[in-house]
Amino acid sequence: MLPHRRRARALAAPAPAPPSGRFPGVAVYLAERRMGRSRRAFLTRLARSKGFRVLDAFSSEVTHVVMEQTSAEEAICWQEHVATTCPDGPHPALLDITWFTESMEAGQPVPVEFRHRLEVAEPRKGPLSPEWIPSYACQRPTPLTHHNTTLSEALDILAEAAVFEGSEGRCLSFQRASAVLRALPSPVTSLRQLQGLPYFGEHSSRVVRELLEHGACEEVEKIRCSERYQTMKLFTQIFGVGVKTANRWYLEGLRTLDELREQPQRLTQQQKAGLQHHQDLSTPVGRSDAEALQELVEAAVGQILPGATVTLTGGFRRGKMLGHDVDFLITHPEQGQEVGLLPRLLHHLQSQGLVLYHQHHPSHLGDLTYLAQQKHTMDAFERSFCIFRLPQPPGAAEGVLESWKAVRVDLVVAPSSQFPFALLGWTGSQLFERELRRFSRKEKGLCLNSHGLFDPEKKTIFHVASEEDIFRHLGLEYLPPEQRNA
Repeated sequence: MLPHRRRARALAAPAPAPPSGRFPGVAVYLAERRMGRSRRAFLTRLARSKGFRVLDAFSSEVTHVVMEQTSAEEAICWQEHVATTCPDGPHPALLDITWFTESMEAGQPVPVEFRHRLEVAEPRKGPLSPEWIPSYACQRPTPLTHHNTTLSEALDILAEAAVFEGSEGRCLSFQRASAVLRALPSPVTSLRQLQGLPYFGEHSSRVVRELLEHGACEEVEKIRCSERYQTMKLFTQIFGVGVKTANRWYLEGLRTLDELREQPQRLTQQQKAGLQHHQDLSTPVGRSDAEALQELVEAAVGQILPGATVTLTGGFRRGKMLGHDVDFLITHPEQGQEVGLLPRLLHHLQSQGLVLYHQHHPSHLGDLTYLAQQKHTMDAFERSFCIFRLPQPPGAAEGVLESWKAVRVDLVVAPSSQFPFALLGWTGSQLFERELRRFSRKEKGLCLNSHGLFDPEKKTIFHVASEEDIFRHLGLEYLPPEQRNA
């Protein structure tokens, strides 16, 4: 966001101001760089039509600077540059576009809340206000990189261990506390900062206190080093192995992959494929591999059904550079054209030698009203769980002899009318989706899943054209995929 030096003088020079408008204490400046000139002009006209005073250039009169798609760090760079070019100038509020859009909807300037601000605060010594952190993860932006990685990772280990023990309640408690840490605008340096924050009970607070005071938590380290945790983690990383199966194997005395390979009668075909390609499948998939796979799938889909689209979802859509698998959501703008596509697609890919294994699940789509009310997390779309044979360019990895590697791929087909819901559901994160559905149910009395949004009282289904429409129906600020990493 750092303005070019040649613009510094223009930036600092006051511009002729439009009439004071209905709100004389508010003067808005819309920063153009990420927003774009045409959008800035449109938003300026919109605001002025509602009585807002919008200045064409930054000046000492500005009270609210509005930026779009801008990080707090970039906003601070912009502010520091302004301070050097006009040292006696103002220090207006640096705000995300959400403050502006909410003000337009309200027809007046809404109060500036913490979630609107782009300033990077210094580590606080006092407690964070609980109003700063909403209870539901779907109400707050959660970036991929954050300030409290060590603390959140410790709680994630406790959550994973709770899953291995079959304690869903304890798992959720740790996951929600960890998600709050990810959303905080600054590092936690004192236990007092946790006071009033949602989901921080005695247990999670004790873990954070030990980490702050000693740099490690005895409980977390004990779990991390335990035979049970390490074995359960090893087994559940095998394609086709869930917690119940891994726990049964552990109780039967199994501890290693070699022991499983020696007893093939225990294994399903999916698990055998997972073990056969375990070395590749346990290696994180890079974004470049995900994009290469997308090109392969798009080329095949384009030959079979022109006009169909292939969307990369999951963690890669949220901005991750590495993942454990690759998820593709396929649809066609003409409803019904997607029927029968997946078997033909798999046959085409198999003929090219690109599919090492696949397990096809037919569609169970029926009455949409029924599907929209289902509370289980598994949707009814047609899908195939695959292992792809991804060709590798020469010299892709030093010391690797194979010209290809195995990659886990999920192919999901959704009709166009349900595509926005499917896209939202398959983008994640898992906790974000869970919290979004909980918010819909608890706060709005609506049923949300990957098929639709349903009002059980009025017996009506919401028709949407985009993810933004879903957020709007729920009364939530739209969060782009890169802010859903709860």
